[in-house]
Amino acid sequence: MARHKRNTRQASSLGVRNYPLRGQFSAISKDIFASHQPLYYFDGQAISGVTLTPFVRVRIASSYVRLYIDLGEALREVSKTKRRKAVRYGKALPIRTEEKIRLIILEAVRHYLAH
Repeated sequence: MARHKRNTRQASSLGVRNYPLRGQFSAISKDIFASHQPLYYFDGQAISGVTLTPFVRVRIASSYVRLYIDLGEALREVSKTKRRKAVRYGKALPIRTEEKIRLIILEAVRHYLAH
């Protein structure tokens, strides 16, 4: 018993890696992983109860921070019914409108990360 204890102490004092490599990142792997991550994750879309304007909720990648981004006039081109269905049920908006929303979100996220 004492011999086993002595051997384990000697092995631990050598600085030899005794944990598995799986799940460990090297410096290069971290850079590659970070470069392929999105800037943000889209959480949802809603109508503000105070201002009655549409907004989206976005989570910044690798963070707990959530941004509430006002869409302003981005949904004006879409009919009232389509806007309601998009907000309530998550239905898809026209491609042109979704691109506008993505650009607004990207601009807001970049502004947040820059400051």
